[in-house]
Amino acid sequence: MKRALVTGGSGGIGAAICRRLAGDGHHVFIHANRNADKAEALADEIRSAGGSAEAVAFDVTDAAATAAALDAIGADCPLQILVNNAGIHDDAVFPGMRADQWQRVIDVSLNGFFNVTQPLTMPMLRTRWGRIITISSVAAITGNRGQANYAAAKGALHSASKSLAQELASRGVTVNVVAPGIIDTAMSEDAFDADAIARIVPMKRAGKPEEVADLVGFLASTQAAYITGQVISINGGMI
Repeated sequence: MKRALVTGGSGGIGAAICRRLAGDGHHVFIHANRNADKAEALADEIRSAGGSAEAVAFDVTDAAATAAALDAIGADCPLQILVNNAGIHDDAVFPGMRADQWQRVIDVSLNGFFNVTQPLTMPMLRTRWGRIITISSVAAITGNRGQANYAAAKGALHSASKSLAQELASRGVTVNVVAPGIIDTAMSEDAFDADAIARIVPMKRAGKPEEVADLVGFLASTQAAYITGQVISINGGMI
């Protein structure tokens, strides 16, 4: 049984990923920061269904707290699957964007990626097997009005992942990015109505969190051993 950590695991896409990885036979650490109760409830749900899961809570922007949490959960056995899903958006057109809006979005997505991923790379290298999968966004590829901060943070993750993939490839550790488009979650409900989705998405519907989770599950599997350094879009044909 491999051990997996999903940051932001209590949200819509994160929860679907946790369920998929647990269904594939992995022990899943469900990370949350402010929504620790949701992570606990999801862990209970997974265990009730016969899976293996537990909740963990820490702030990915706090390097010391993150390191302490990772040391604790990796003490007995190294983590070999990491899904970087934690992220926020705080939208505003750029001329009116506050400095704290820019910095907070960058801090969670990009600095959080470093704080979580960097300590886990060496243990993965020692086992000569690992999967690092980062959840990005179509906004990082096309840009999006009012989301310069979000697009900048997610776009930087593409470049970081491609570089990291080259560093780790010879040791059996793959690094990939999944870039969803409009997915049917609480985060997207207020942003896109049915008419807008029909205009934007050639498939005329929002994606399902489970569809993103299926792609992540494949990338985390042994079957995906030769896929690394890729940004894979899942957006119903938007681009």
